[in-house]
Amino acid sequence: MSDANVYSDGSTTVLLAGVGGQGTILAADLLAKTAIANGLSVKLSEIHGMSQRGGSVTTVVRLGKTVNSMVCGAGSADYLLSFETTEALRNLPYLKRGGLLLVNDASIKPLPVLTGKDNMPKHARERLLDVGATLVPARRLACQAGSVKCANVVLLGALAAGMPFAQESWEGQIRLRVPPKTIDMNIEAFRLGMEAVQHAE
Repeated sequence: MSDANVYSDGSTTVLLAGVGGQGTILAADLLAKTAIANGLSVKLSEIHGMSQRGGSVTTVVRLGKTVNSMVCGAGSADYLLSFETTEALRNLPYLKRGGLLLVNDASIKPLPVLTGKDNMPKHARERLLDVGATLVPARRLACQAGSVKCANVVLLGALAAGMPFAQESWEGQIRLRVPPKTIDMNIEAFRLGMEAVQHAE
């Protein structure tokens, strides 16, 4: 991890944002377990909205040799991994200047929009590109791997491309965590996510 990607205690902060049912919690768990397998300390906190109804789900993962707190205030996240565009815009203030912004190139209508209490943000993709986001076609790549259900692992692969852990370490944790029948599909999804970001650089 570069000096630019450290918190005051030397740790790195990753903010994962999505809606219920997108697999953000599994992705955060795989990140945490990979970091632990590489000898780092990890603290993880989850904020669940109305996840059963498609509400916001935000997870903070902080990792490093020493992790003293779970605080993720404005401008303190080294990485923001968003599972859809609206949540990316909503959580953008948490990303630090020069941080890495990875966004699933898809939008999901949140509960307030579905109930008519709010509107979808306009020009979300353009606004995200303007602030340097890398848009990942997670749904398409997941289908290419075998199932749209592994879009979260595609996004994990995209995140992994910018982190200092060996590919084999990530894949080892995936093999341990996902159902046996889906291992090959999830490994392929992970690799496609990594490649998508590497080719975009």
